[in-house]
Amino acid sequence: MEKKKIAVLIPCYNEAKTIEKVVKDYKSVLPDADIYVYDNNSKDGTDKIAKEAGAIVRYEYKQGKGNVIRTMFKDIDADCYLMIDGDDTYPKESAREMCDLVLEGKADMVIGDRLSSTYFQENKRPFHNFGNVLVRGLINSLFKSNVRDIMTGYRAFSYEFVKTFPVLSKGFEIETEMTIHALDKNFLLKEVKVDYRDRPAGSVSKLNTYSDGIKVLKTIARLFKEYKPTIFFSILSVFFLIVALAFGTPVFIDYFKTGLVPRIPTLIFAGFMLIVSTLLFICGIILEVVVKKHRQLFELILIRTKRKLDD
Repeated sequence: MEKKKIAVLIPCYNEAKTIEKVVKDYKSVLPDADIYVYDNNSKDGTDKIAKEAGAIVRYEYKQGKGNVIRTMFKDIDADCYLMIDGDDTYPKESAREMCDLVLEGKADMVIGDRLSSTYFQENKRPFHNFGNVLVRGLINSLFKSNVRDIMTGYRAFSYEFVKTFPVLSKGFEIETEMTIHALDKNFLLKEVKVDYRDRPAGSVSKLNTYSDGIKVLKTIARLFKEYKPTIFFSILSVFFLIVALAFGTPVFIDYFKTGLVPRIPTLIFAGFMLIVSTLLFICGIILEVVVKKHRQLFELILIRTKRKLDD
């Protein structure tokens, strides 16, 4: 039987303090895996340290984690992909279990679940904790799921997932996009509880709590609109319908009482709001047909990808 290939993917930006340990740790638990470090314009010699530690070093010059992962997924062929961060916050001990779930066909994406273990004790940034809980609640509510950790950077993927995932995000919102894509396209998800340790002293997080948090929320709204257009546009439609009724009902009450329409501008505004509400509802229905057709085409692409892997 042909040996399965594992690729460890480490996107890096200024991780000189930790990258050597990360590379050596994962070489020790996955000795047959190829360790790829993609340097994203580091200024502290991360690439040299990674190369000396035994990693295959490549470069992505467009700044942003999403851009790095896009290039990784495009360039590298493997049976299983393990994605980790270069900041030494994820335990190597979980790597083999996560990869085995993919290699045995039990999962298309394995999520390293930090939030069910030590994340809230180790992470000293309260807004990060709040943001993780908020994003988890939003996605699980909108997509009727029960994923415990949406934004973890510790994941394992199948070949089919990697080669059919269209990376659109440029930054840290990429993990949110991955999760929503997997839920929408009915990929098999598994979660493995992993210990989390905060960055060691001197290692600085590149995630900005506020600006990157806003980007994540925008990504959720965008993907909700694209993946669930009927619900999204129906919510907007109901809002404009309520506005139309709020302004139009008093006008009609006056008309039935007196036979007169004293507030014609108000009636015109209410009618305009009603038209907008109707158009939004119709847009949702039309876009739902488009989304359904896209899902059908995606299934065909997935079949072709599977055949290519078997060949």
